[in-house]
Amino acid sequence: MGKTKEYSNGEVTIVWEAEKCIHSALCVKGLPNVFQPKERPWIKIDAASTDELVETVKKCPSGALSYYMTKEDDQSSQTLETKVEVLENGPLLVYGTLKVKRKDGSEDTKNRTTAFCRCGASQNKPYCDGAHVKADFRG
Repeated sequence: MGKTKEYSNGEVTIVWEAEKCIHSALCVKGLPNVFQPKERPWIKIDAASTDELVETVKKCPSGALSYYMTKEDDQSSQTLETKVEVLENGPLLVYGTLKVKRKDGSEDTKNRTTAFCRCGASQNKPYCDGAHVKADFRG
């Protein structure tokens, strides 16, 4: 298992799983005061409201960023409407919980956001690994 870090403001905890990141930079573009990849620590969790943090983390196409609410009675991080979005020149994003059955019969359970490759260049098919950038994929 890869490196996982947690950042909390007392209301929400952001979980960062480095190995899942496809460097879409949606977090950096969404909240540049919070997500600063050249700084250490790179997540300045106190630089935005809990609602802003949650909305930005929900947009992470790879699932490298996730969150949970510190209060146990808040289940908002557990429920996410199933939605599909095509990212311009990038992956197909599926929001929600789903099971992915591979051709060998094995299954993955994915929560929150899953990025599926559209360019064909991913080394982690059916998932996106960011290869569309080098492949100069347009679509």
